[in-house]
Amino acid sequence: MSSTIHTEGSAAESGTPQPHELVSILRDRILHGELAPGQRLVERTLASELGVSRIPVRDALNILRGEGFVSALPNRGMTVAALSPQDVEELFEVRESLEVLAVRRATERATPDEIDRLEESIAASEVAWERADTAAVGQCNQEFHDLLWKMAHNSLLSSLMEPLEGRMHWLLRQNDDPRRLQAEHVAILAAIRSGDAELAARAALDHVQTSREIWLDLSARRRTA
Repeated sequence: MSSTIHTEGSAAESGTPQPHELVSILRDRILHGELAPGQRLVERTLASELGVSRIPVRDALNILRGEGFVSALPNRGMTVAALSPQDVEELFEVRESLEVLAVRRATERATPDEIDRLEESIAASEVAWERADTAAVGQCNQEFHDLLWKMAHNSLLSSLMEPLEGRMHWLLRQNDDPRRLQAEHVAILAAIRSGDAELAARAALDHVQTSREIWLDLSARRRTA
């Protein structure tokens, strides 16, 4: 899939795109499987596809390397990183700790408008499910969790999550039972609306554990396929 950056009136138009534009495009291609684990990332090829020079591509790949999406291998250059089962388990451990905290704080601090937006995200997911639009379902799932982080109103928590955000988005897409997760989103929302922070935290913990179970089952089926 080729993606050329066109941003009217921006630095991208003059041949010097903002680094976050390239990072976002390449990250999305990895998240959606267009760039597969182990695939070589050739600067010249990517620069041609994206309509930019090699230098910003190199910079973007280095940023993605720091995020854990790209690896530098001897004699192979940059490749799409393949997360090991241990890598994924560590992500779940971090998500369990930080997301439960985020939901607890969101229950205490979220504004009514923010809670309404969380409900709208669930409603959009239901519409996407009825249309059998799995990509949109995945996007709604990601949006739901992004909203939870913002609703915590904790700048330090946000800064801790920033370098993990891309990998967390990847993790959120590793499921083939979205209806089960949607039902748990409804439970989390209800707990937040109730104002019971401990109830919401337990619902969040159950949700992460469900996600882990789904991933383990999916991973096992992939290995035997």
